[in-house]
Amino acid sequence: MGTDTVRERAADGAAERRREQRGWYFYDWACSVYSTSVLTVFLGPYLTSVAKAAADADGFVHPLGIPLRAGSFFAYSVSASVILSIFVMPLAGAAADRSGRKKPLLALSAYLGAAATAGMFFLDGDRYLLGGLLLIVANASLAVSMVLYNSYLPQIAPPEERDAVSSRGWAFGYAAGSLVLVANLVLYTAHDSFGVSEAMAVRICLASAGIWWGAFTLIPLKRLRDRRAPSGSADRFAPGWRQLAATVRDMRRQPLTLAFLLAYLVYNDGIQTVISQASVYGSEELGLDQSTLIVAVLLVQLLAVAGALGMGRLARTYGAKRIILGSLVAWTLTLAAGYFLPAGAPGWFFVLAAGIGLVLGGSQALSRSLFSHLVPPGKEAEYFSAYEMSDRGMSWLGPLLFGLTYQLTGSYRDAIISLVAFFVLGFVLLARVPVRQAVRDAGNPVPARI
Repeated sequence: MGTDTVRERAADGAAERRREQRGWYFYDWACSVYSTSVLTVFLGPYLTSVAKAAADADGFVHPLGIPLRAGSFFAYSVSASVILSIFVMPLAGAAADRSGRKKPLLALSAYLGAAATAGMFFLDGDRYLLGGLLLIVANASLAVSMVLYNSYLPQIAPPEERDAVSSRGWAFGYAAGSLVLVANLVLYTAHDSFGVSEAMAVRICLASAGIWWGAFTLIPLKRLRDRRAPSGSADRFAPGWRQLAATVRDMRRQPLTLAFLLAYLVYNDGIQTVISQASVYGSEELGLDQSTLIVAVLLVQLLAVAGALGMGRLARTYGAKRIILGSLVAWTLTLAAGYFLPAGAPGWFFVLAAGIGLVLGGSQALSRSLFSHLVPPGKEAEYFSAYEMSDRGMSWLGPLLFGLTYQLTGSYRDAIISLVAFFVLGFVLLARVPVRQAVRDAGNPVPARI
């Protein structure tokens, strides 16, 4: 084979890889709108109002005959979706690795979640049970789809490209979230001018996230391709819980990978809790109105794009581990500053949002790319199911600490500062992981910078 032929094939391979990478970015673009507009901004307050409309004189609703405070229904629905995700994610990951057919499973989970989200348009009156069911389906579907989506990363990007590719994916997601949130803000704040009620405006915002999710999922489904499953993987429907148990046993043979997952579980729990509770802190402790909170979330989205890209570039020079450790220090300082924010001062709250945005995208993107180096070849979906469980399935510890701290002290300031523990402990645990050795133990080439 001539030198020119080899070069041509290498160029063709690089072009195909870039095509897949560009398609891969667009799933972040597709599904991140759900996380931003639905979960972070609109669904919690709206579903709570629907539940309160259905409540009895004592403020309780009774799903399946169980008395629940209407104000807690959204939180319980989120918890139920997390529990369902814990059961489904490992099975989907195992099935994808054994069959080699990730794309059909990605399509199924994405469109199930998109359909459930679009169905939120019909959430009105006292249909709180419908809202809870749609939330559970959408959240669990998103979790499964992210397992499959993330498992493509080691296949479409060589080790030296993964930090940049992962960061661009996050940047695409935050850009989409920002774009749609601007449209949502216009519709919500000027709903009278559009001839719709406030509730109808919210329902349109919710449903549009599902339509966006479904429409842009077509791009990755067209550009990504499945790889042949490893030999001996033909029995792809039988493994079930046996495969899950085997995955756990296999991960025990990768103690350094497990050590990274433990560190990620801890500091990511802090990140997720800050995201979910910042609006509560802003409204209840600082007395800020809904429009201010929406603008703050939009600011986070915009700056997270720059943060993800900027930290991705820094990782190429200093290594992903060092940059993640630096971001955990920044998270700690940001929360400390948040503790001293004056009430009724939106300007300072925007400064806090800016700090969160700058470290949010990068810390998550680099964690994903770093973990991709620690996954044994051929087991990407299984291991990323464990990663997603660390990301989504264990994200109840932070809210529990936040809630208990508020219950014991009556202060949201004490509650927000309590989350520093997750970033400090996560820093210590991550600093102790020898990532180069972990990459070698997983059977992967060690990048020059990691």
